Amino acid sequence: LSSLKKFDEIKKANQAAAKKLVEDQLSSSSEDDDEDAEVKQGKILDKTFNIYTSQTDGDASELERTRQYMNEAFQSGAMTCLICIASVKRNQAVWSCCGCFCIFHLVCIQKWAKDSLFLVSSPLTDDDFGKKDYPWPCPKCRFEYKRSETPSRYYCYCGKVENPTVDPWLVPHSCGQICEREFKPSCGHKCLLLCHPGPCPPCPKMVTTTCHCKKAKPVPRRCSAKEWSCHLPCGRTLLCGQHACENPCHAGDCQPCPRVSKQRCICGRQTAERLCASPQWQCDQVCGKCLPCGNHTCEQVCHAGPCGDCPRSGKRSCPCGKTKFTLPCTEDVPTCGDSCDKVLECGIHKCSQRCHRGPCEICRQEVEKQCRCGKHTKRMPCHKPYLCETKCTKIRDCQKHQCRRKCCSGNCPPCDQVCGRTLGCRNHKCPSGCHRGSCNPCPETVDVKCNCGKTVINVPCGRERTIRPPKCKQLCSRPPTCHHSTQEKHYCHFGRCPPCRQPCQKTLTCGHLCPVSCHDEALVKQAGLHQSAGPWEQPSEPAFIQTALPCPPCEVPIPVECLGQHEVSPLPCHSAHPYSCKRFCGRLLDCQNHTCMKECHHVTKLNSTADGKKVGPECSQCEEECTKPRPAGCPHRCVLPCHPGDCPSCLQMIKIKCHCKLSVLYIECLKLTCADLKEKELLISCKNQCPKEV
Repeated sequence: LSSLKKFDEIKKANQAAAKKLVEDQLSSSSEDDDEDAEVKQGKILDKTFNIYTSQTDGDASELERTRQYMNEAFQSGAMTCLICIASVKRNQAVWSCCGCFCIFHLVCIQKWAKDSLFLVSSPLTDDDFGKKDYPWPCPKCRFEYKRSETPSRYYCYCGKVENPTVDPWLVPHSCGQICEREFKPSCGHKCLLLCHPGPCPPCPKMVTTTCHCKKAKPVPRRCSAKEWSCHLPCGRTLLCGQHACENPCHAGDCQPCPRVSKQRCICGRQTAERLCASPQWQCDQVCGKCLPCGNHTCEQVCHAGPCGDCPRSGKRSCPCGKTKFTLPCTEDVPTCGDSCDKVLECGIHKCSQRCHRGPCEICRQEVEKQCRCGKHTKRMPCHKPYLCETKCTKIRDCQKHQCRRKCCSGNCPPCDQVCGRTLGCRNHKCPSGCHRGSCNPCPETVDVKCNCGKTVINVPCGRERTIRPPKCKQLCSRPPTCHHSTQEKHYCHFGRCPPCRQPCQKTLTCGHLCPVSCHDEALVKQAGLHQSAGPWEQPSEPAFIQTALPCPPCEVPIPVECLGQHEVSPLPCHSAHPYSCKRFCGRLLDCQNHTCMKECHHVTKLNSTADGKKVGPECSQCEEECTKPRPAGCPHRCVLPCHPGDCPSCLQMIKIKCHCKLSVLYIECLKLTCADLKEKELLISCKNQCPKEV
């Protein structure tokens, strides 16, 4: 039980931490953190470019390409190793190509160089191995490096510091020192930026230089743009030697003369209009001049100089070349009658015919021929090639497929099949010929866009599934999903828009507007949908659904009078109806002596002119006895219940003894209490003779 309890506590803590992390990422505070990171990045870039911009009076227009490489170094996931298709982190050892400035993991580029050298040198024999320093190429730009240039240590971009420390206030993989690499093309100056990725910007130094044609006075200009044109005519003499260059002041050699003139061909027979830049040209006529022999004419096409001797003069050989004759140029050389003995096309046998003109016949001798692969022999004419039907079973240089060529000599050609293996990007297949080792990285790039498509970053193919989309500064353009006409302003994003926090403002049944936040898309927990199969099954997390909730009751305070009209209190609009204030009613009853002791209640007015404080039929009826004071001397109570006005006269008889105490008299209470002294003495007298002694 204790272990289960501890497990549940840890599980709840992890769930709470995960929920808090998600809320922090979705809250506005994450945007504040991003803004702080952008401010910090801007400060680092300004620090890196400070020395350069001080030389250019603040002009940073030439730094855009370098700035792009530095922004990619800062952006999470933007720098990708094309070999392993993984992100390059700031704490990993890297290597940068000096041709394309692409960054790779040091371990990846070492393995790439080793595999490339092995593939190049594997077809060599043991005698040739190691005699030539074969290069290895960059995976992206194919720039070739020597074997000795294979990286073995981790350096910063400028190459000064080995294993640079990770500093959050520097560009990742930078040492923070001045770059001092020579500019390309070399001008004698060095880069002034702090150690940085990508190419160095153009040289910002000021130099004094003249124009291309040297006619204008020297002026101070940026070293990177020191070659300039004054736009005056060049004036240099062209190669034709007759005209001057009319183009504006330019760099390099002048263009060929564009003018047209009439020029004779080499032999001088024809004249044609041609470009002044190419005065030498040949016509299509045969020379036709008589040779020194006087019997033949020159057969060369339009040429310069003398025609030369007759080609049939002097000693000439017979067709087989064994006998030489001295004959006039008008006579043909006869055959010598000896055997030809020229080597035939087979390269083994000689021509057995007598000396003859024209080509020799094909070799027709019967020989024992071996096929090209050396497995079979056959007797056949020497001029016919012998190829057997046996297919070669050797493995080609790809080490995967057989040669399968008929009668192969053993020197199997390279594999002609397409590799077709899936590349590391998992999107494309290798288009190269079948090969050994790892395939080259996918050369394609993919655009990763934000939700609205206005912000785009270009990443290597395969990284689009893991890289975070770019942060877009455009406002979200989606239509609101609640009843409001416009939604709150927020930046472009993926997924659902954040909950609307605008006041609802729907008109309630009471006529007031709903003041709470919009509740058209509230998350409501659904509980009890899944019943566990037993006590061993862990309880699942509650599911949430998005639904529209009704407006809450109206809370606008409304002054309401209580039922008995004792007080006026502000009540919420949804419960604004007459209420009991819990006091006594307090209205004067019909007896005019007591008040209604009921709890505050509704009183019906009997007529419209009646007083609001007057007792109504709902009030209690007075059931008390009359408690008004009796006349002096009257010992009786009022015979009426509690009533308004004076009590009626007391008509009860009082039993009283006379003065002499002998008789009992019955006298009305009213007469006795209203009589004065004399009348009382008379009333109490029994009218009999007094028995008292004098």
